[in-house]
Amino acid sequence: MGKPPAAGILWVCLFCQFLWFCPSVQACPVGSSAMTITFMVLLCLGPRLGQMTHVQAETLLTPIIWAEPGPEVAQGKPVSIWCQGSQHADQYFLYREGVSEPLRREFPMGPSNKAKFPFPHMTYNLAGRYFCLYHRRTRRSIPSKPLDLAVTGMFNKPSLVALPSPIVTSGGSVTLQCGSWQAFDWFVLCSEGGEGHPRHLDAQHQADGWFQALFPVDPVSPSHRPTYRCYGYFSSSPYVWSTSSLILELLISGVSRKPSLSVLPGPVVAPGQSLTLQCRSDVSYDRFALSKEGAGDPPQYLARQLQEGLSGADFALGPVRPSHGGRYTCYGGHTLSSKWSAPSDLLDILVAVLPPQGPAPTLSAWPGPTVAPGENVTLRCQSPSLFDAFLLSKEGEAGPPLHLRSQHQDGVFQANFPLRPATLDHGGTYRCYGSLGSTPFLLSHPSDPLELVVTDD
Repeated sequence: MGKPPAAGILWVCLFCQFLWFCPSVQACPVGSSAMTITFMVLLCLGPRLGQMTHVQAETLLTPIIWAEPGPEVAQGKPVSIWCQGSQHADQYFLYREGVSEPLRREFPMGPSNKAKFPFPHMTYNLAGRYFCLYHRRTRRSIPSKPLDLAVTGMFNKPSLVALPSPIVTSGGSVTLQCGSWQAFDWFVLCSEGGEGHPRHLDAQHQADGWFQALFPVDPVSPSHRPTYRCYGYFSSSPYVWSTSSLILELLISGVSRKPSLSVLPGPVVAPGQSLTLQCRSDVSYDRFALSKEGAGDPPQYLARQLQEGLSGADFALGPVRPSHGGRYTCYGGHTLSSKWSAPSDLLDILVAVLPPQGPAPTLSAWPGPTVAPGENVTLRCQSPSLFDAFLLSKEGEAGPPLHLRSQHQDGVFQANFPLRPATLDHGGTYRCYGSLGSTPFLLSHPSDPLELVVTDD
């Protein structure tokens, strides 16, 4: 009718031995009751049930997903998506948003807790939102956070400028303007090096047809390298982006001693001339930056050049164009830091390029061009044409020219530059220029030269 108890116990013990949970068969009692059989089953299966309960109670780590070299990849370039989970994961799965089946399956790379999903060429079709998960035995982890993978280089690049300037003090604020004549729906700002998440703003359409987005950066901190780039894209394809703008680095100033800034051949230049701005410091800076006030463009950078025991850099700007006129300053910094020095004193570059509105100004000396030391002399610059100001420069002087507002008198515009009392240092060759308030860094053509002689005879 049934197996005798002894045979039943023997069968149970053989079953347990197969599962590696029971002592040897010899230890199993023979001739026991059905109750003994039940007890032995529980005794043999107890550890197995406990182990199964432990596996079920174990919490699988949430996987982490990322892309190398980054989530923004130029068309045609290689990219790899990584998924990191558990040391005990059996297999990893990569999913794309909107698709129920996994896009790829990969086994862990050796004795590690991650898997690599390589793609040799980034394409339009690969752009999208991804997540990953892994399996351990019969269990599945929860999905990772999403990864937005964008393909770049599909449209013309936008511009990126800092307003009011790319130079800002630590703790200050600045606005980054990403803009284009192309009718993008959105702009996205990325920090270089992958710090932080990309920031998306909808495009604002300006009256002149320009599209832009304004990204406030506040406060600016030197704790990370503040470099940025931006892209544009359309709402219909949010993972298909334009070519990157030029990289913009914010210059955080005011941390260390300021350098000096000078100009060769002088602060007043004519179109076509060569022009060199020299930034110098007795501090051992590794690099130097030159910035033009109000330009919005990134500063120019040069590595250190040792000059007569000083660290410095020579910024060659020639041949001169009208756009070179303006106010400049320079900074010193160290290669491995985003911190820069305090700014140098301001230096004005003046370009003598204004079209003639009549004859060039005239320059005369009162009482005359030859004076004795201690006498008073006045250099008068005048013109029948309207000028808001006149400037007087001395040949060979590196400093800024003298500047006076014009006065209208006897049908002419003029300014009187007193040199009193005259010294031997006042001797030399002078020229004067007219300027307009609307273009203060653009001057008229120069007057004829005037030789001022200071003599003891």
